[in-house]
Amino acid sequence: MTQCPACGSPDLEGFFRLDEVPTNSCLLLEDQDVARSFPRGRLDLATCRTCGFITNRAFDPALAEYSARYEETQSFSPTFAAFGRSLASEWVRDHGLEGRHVLEIGCGKGEFLAWMVEAGAGSGTGIDPGVHPERITGDTADRIEWIADLYDDRYLHLEADAIVCRHTLEHISPVRDFLARIRRHVGSRDIPVLFELPDTMRVLDEVAFWDLYYEHCSYFTAGSLARLFRRCGFEVADVKLAYDDQYLLLEASAAVDSDEYPSPLEAEEEVDEVLDRVDGFAARYDEMVRTWTGRLTAVRARGGRTVLWGGGSKAVSFLSVPTLSGGVDAVTDINPNKQGRYLAGAGHEVLAPGQLRDLQPELVVLANPIYLDEVAADLTAMGIECEVAAL
Repeated sequence: MTQCPACGSPDLEGFFRLDEVPTNSCLLLEDQDVARSFPRGRLDLATCRTCGFITNRAFDPALAEYSARYEETQSFSPTFAAFGRSLASEWVRDHGLEGRHVLEIGCGKGEFLAWMVEAGAGSGTGIDPGVHPERITGDTADRIEWIADLYDDRYLHLEADAIVCRHTLEHISPVRDFLARIRRHVGSRDIPVLFELPDTMRVLDEVAFWDLYYEHCSYFTAGSLARLFRRCGFEVADVKLAYDDQYLLLEASAAVDSDEYPSPLEAEEEVDEVLDRVDGFAARYDEMVRTWTGRLTAVRARGGRTVLWGGGSKAVSFLSVPTLSGGVDAVTDINPNKQGRYLAGAGHEVLAPGQLRDLQPELVVLANPIYLDEVAADLTAMGIECEVAAL
């Protein structure tokens, strides 16, 4: 890749590279040997010095499988479900979607769309190759149509009084083409376009390498996201942080022709701020890996066990580092659809939390700090006394 997928500039500058990265991090694998021999790819992250967008120049879309065995949902967590329901209600209320039809692109397992209908939206259409319609039950199920497919030009006819897209854009390599398609879908209608995706500034600031994985080929900050939307013909009404400042929320609509370029919103950073953050990231990554390796090694040396809580993408990325994988004795997740399956790459089996009673870990490491209170309560209820830390 020689040009920025967001703005077309040739001014891409590499800053971080990882080899032997599993090409999928949310697939459910039934066999440990298959999990350990899972195909690998490469991260070759580069920043556009023109717009601040970050892309994986080595990404090959043919290696990223999205299917019914892709298990990405976080809704089994009460913390995440409370956030999702609150956001669904906020969007329905603030954008006058009571009784209206919502199209969600990349709907995952469909919980969020169901929450929007529960919050007052009249009906919905969800499109995603990994959707499981049987998981959505109750009165809302009859008001939602599910399409198990990728969104492309074949679906521009779908009805929409609002277009929602959550945690999908980061999986798209040709991001400008994708947003241009949505802009054609909107046409001249005055409807809200609502996006949610990870905030990359946090990843850079915290050296959160566990949030860098193969499916995420596109990395946005508030500024690069807003600039891309404007470039594709949208007016950006708001962009802000949410979920303990881990996510970006963006609200937009079709732009009205104007000779004036809109002023940046408060949350938007300058491109130079992104360039400052990527400078030295590789060295800080090495130091972060050494720190965690030392911590896990110390537990093992004392005869203790370490458990990683959360069997999703963050776990796969963390365990892709051999010195870290060797220091983790088990992985657990509250999602029953993951339990008894194996993580791509390191091949750890995902245990049910109740199985930790037999392990009696000395250290439980959370893949996401926002769940500290929730997990601590679960461990206490199971009678497990241990140190709890977060990535």
